[in-house]
Order: sequence, then structure tokens, then C-alpha cells
Amino acid sequence: MKELATAIRFQRKALGLTQSALAQFAGCSTVFVVQVEAGKPTLQLHKLLAVLNVLGLQLRLERGKKGLVADKGLAQ
Repeated sequence: MKELATAIRFQRKALGLTQSALAQFAGCSTVFVVQVEAGKPTLQLHKLLAVLNVLGLQLRLERGKKGLVADKGLAQ
């Protein structure tokens, strides 16, 4: 979950959004955004997808051995 948290935080900051603003646009609570960025291991998928949508990100499933992979450009 660390990779997901890092990618979401990076993209939010790149877009100049606060955690509160992101939550408002995504229709979830600020607490949820804080939990996502902290790498909470259990999340509500529909809320996560709403956050990703606001950020212009997508969740993609692929065959592979790694559980979670984020694009290199989102992990800085």
C-alpha cells in the first residue's frame, strides 16, 4: 500500500490540492484521504476509485507476481 499512498500524495500535491479539497471533490471525508495517504491496508474500493478519478489516475489489474506497482513517475 506504500506505493499507492505515495502515488496518490504525489499526484495530489502536483495538482495543488489539499487533502480537504481532494476529499470534497471525491465525495469522501478528509479522514479517508489521510488514511489512503498513510497507506491504510483496508479501504473502501468505491471511495478509492473516486479519489483516483479526481486525480486523473486509474487502477489497473495485470497478471504478475507483485501485489502493487505504481508508475515510477508517481513515486517521487
